[in-house]
Amino acid sequence: MAAFITGKLLIIALLLLVITAVETLAYSARLSGARVGLIATALSLFSSIVLISRFSTLFQQPMTAKLADLAPEGDKLGFLEDQYRFLLFVSSAGVVLGIMLFPTFIGIFSRTIVQLSEEKGSYIKVLKKGFTIASLKKTAACFRFPRLSYLDGITYQTVPKRLFAVNVLISGIYTVGILAALYASALAPEYQGAAMMSSGIINGFATIMLTLFVDPKASILADRVANKKAGYVYLKSYSLTMVTSKFAGTLFAQALFLPAAYYVAWFSKWI
Repeated sequence: MAAFITGKLLIIALLLLVITAVETLAYSARLSGARVGLIATALSLFSSIVLISRFSTLFQQPMTAKLADLAPEGDKLGFLEDQYRFLLFVSSAGVVLGIMLFPTFIGIFSRTIVQLSEEKGSYIKVLKKGFTIASLKKTAACFRFPRLSYLDGITYQTVPKRLFAVNVLISGIYTVGILAALYASALAPEYQGAAMMSSGIINGFATIMLTLFVDPKASILADRVANKKAGYVYLKSYSLTMVTSKFAGTLFAQALFLPAAYYVAWFSKWI
């Protein structure tokens, strides 16, 4: 095992793997909503999943920040770079895990959306029903391996190319934001506070881009599919675009990591 892989790093990596997989799986909620004709409920579920996953990062961030305190003084920067790049790799693995579970969660979310509608939006009632033996058996029956047949009907024309490029950029920025800020605090320890707080600016910028350029198009497309104004294949193409561009974005984050960290370090001194 490499020297930079510690017990704390593995715990953070496991948490990050789950969070990233959940964020990826959230994109299947819109597909599920279109299948059962409950788009508004699906969007509510999508928002709830994203909110929970992002809230979970609040627990991950302090743990990740502590890695800098535990790094050896002799080669602190090299040690931290290896650890942070490992976490970026785990983010990519989390997206892959989410893609592998995508067909399964389309079925699970379809059932959840119907139940959420029947229970008039009460997540507590849905959770109570979800943990009965009968419900757990039905959930287990939803398990599906990804198949090439899922790509039936998807062509170069149905894939939104511009959206793919935009989401690669957004995902790259969002993935690298916290780690770049933490590494910048090690590059410029005299401005540590300013560097660490800069992660909010980076992630905020990515969130604004997501809200302005991605989410509206996804919501409109889901409505068009539900109203039979566009084919279901276009929503499948959108979902494929989002998960593959998210994966590409996590790979792009590896190249973005050092330039972003040095920029944050410079910005921390400048302000």
